Order: sequence, then C-alpha cells, then structure tokens
Amino acid sequence: MKKYIFILIAIILISCDFKEKPQEKSTEAAKINEVTVAYKTDAALGEGAFWNHETNELYWIDIEGKTAHIFNPKTTENRSFPTASHIGTIVPKNKNEALIALVDGIYTMNVHTGETTVFADMKAQLTGCRLNDGKCDPAGRLWVGSMNWQQEKGKAKLFAIQNNGAVTTKLDSVTISNGIVWTKDQKTMYYIDTPTSQIKAYDYDNATGNISNERVAVQVSSDLGFPDGMAIDAEDMVWVGMWNGNAVIRFNPKTGELLQKIEVPAHNITSCAFGGDNLEILYITSAKLDMTKEEAEKYPLAGSIFQVQTGVKGVKSAFFN
Repeated sequence: MKKYIFILIAIILISCDFKEKPQEKSTEAAKINEVTVAYKTDAALGEGAFWNHETNELYWIDIEGKTAHIFNPKTTENRSFPTASHIGTIVPKNKNEALIALVDGIYTMNVHTGETTVFADMKAQLTGCRLNDGKCDPAGRLWVGSMNWQQEKGKAKLFAIQNNGAVTTKLDSVTISNGIVWTKDQKTMYYIDTPTSQIKAYDYDNATGNISNERVAVQVSSDLGFPDGMAIDAEDMVWVGMWNGNAVIRFNPKTGELLQKIEVPAHNITSCAFGGDNLEILYITSAKLDMTKEEAEKYPLAGSIFQVQTGVKGVKSAFFN
C-alpha cells in the first residue's frame, strides 16, 4: 500500500513540475525586450553610446549640454566632464584616456580628471560645420563625421583619423553624419547620413581603411522616424536609434528587412550600444529637445539612458588605435 502511495505522490509532484515550467519560461521571456531606465537624467541631446568592455562602463555624451559622461551600471555612478564646446562623440583610447570630438577637432581627454589636449586640429576641414557621431574601425582608426550648423544639405563630410593625428576625408556631400559600424569579418562598413533615411553599405579594407562599392543596404520608411546612431550585434544585424520614432529597430542589412522594433519611452532615440558582462544588454541614449509640449508630457523620461535585453548579444567595439 505504501508503495502505491509513494508512486501517487511522485506522479502528483511530476505533474506540478510540468505545470510550473511554462510559467517560469514566460516570466523569463517577459524580461526580453522589456525596456527599463538604466540612468534617469534629462540630457538635452544624449548621444554617442559606447561600451568600454575593459571597465564595464558606458561612455556617452550630451551634445547640447557640452558634457562627456561615463556611467557605471553596477554602481549607478555617472561621472560627468564639461567640454569646451559641443561634443560629437567619445571613444576609449586606453584605461586613462578617451578621444572626444569637439567643434574644431579631436581631443584627448583624461577620463579621471577631464583634462583635454588637442590631438587633431580640424578647423580647416570644419568651416561652417561641427563634428558629430563617430566610432573606431577594427584597426583602431577613428571615423567621425560632421554636420553643417544650419543642417544644409551636402555640406558635411566623413573623416578617418589615424594614430598620428592625420585626417583623411572618406566621404563628402554628407548632411548629418551619424551611425557607423563594421561587420565581424571586417569586410563591410555600414553608415548613416540621417536625412537620406538610408543605411549604406561599403566594401571595407581593414589594412588600408579604404571603402568602395557604395550601395543602399536599408531604405528606412519615413513613418518609422529618422535613423540616427547604430550598433551591430553578433549576427551582423544592425540596431538603429530612431529620431522622432521612439524606438530602436533591428534591420537585416543584407536584405533590408525590418526584424524587430523595440519601443522606448522617449520620442527621440539617438544611439545604442551593447554592454553588460556578456554584451547582452542594449543601452540606449535619448534626447530631451525637439519635442512638442504634448510629446514632452507623454515622454517625461526623455533624455535618460535606457536598457533592454534583446535576446541577442553584441560584439566588442574597437578602441582607438
């Protein structure tokens, strides 16, 4: 009799276990694509998200606030460094330094004190323009673009900066230079000139930094907003912050297909970067400016840093040199 009782209890326990597992899975699934606030702030024009995989910190900037930031998600500490002018991007150089793009060129910034020194004077190349978004290619060159102060069409350029400070113009007739990433095989570069609503692809030579064979990889529908900053994941799919689109979108740049759209509680989404211990978290920057009164009321968290687990992992972003 006892034997049958034990068998009956075992059956009941197994049955309960089977019932619990779907619930556990659904709870875990709910975490994927759930956007939360990583750091609540009111950046006027938060931008330039870059994950420092050596220190596990998020580098980001406020262009209009003229400030470079370093955010530690584990301690929630955010260190801020005022800059002499509008700042377009920030990329780590080593454990003590980063490169920042200001209105007249590239500067080296001490990430402990905020002290800056000129690295590449670009006044001659930036008449009527300022530097904007940029990232490092797999070889460690800094690619950074410009934009005209009045956003005049075709007045800006895309540059590459070498480790000796030499500046090379890579593209001209650009309007608002923004997102830029490279595939893991180091053979393709993707690039965004925001007003075109296109993500363009180029054949890329890592040894020389040469680009060729320009073509449109993704034509972004106008009802999605305007493509801004960009990250690339381990599957070579691109994630794009959508200005005026309150979302980040994952595109397949080989087919042009929209794969995934994640709504973010801010109207203007500016950039994103994969971070976390295993590059499993997508950090997202946003802007507080350029909203109507109604939009400002609808998105009170605008200007904050958001985070989301997308279900895919990113890749390590290259440091300068």
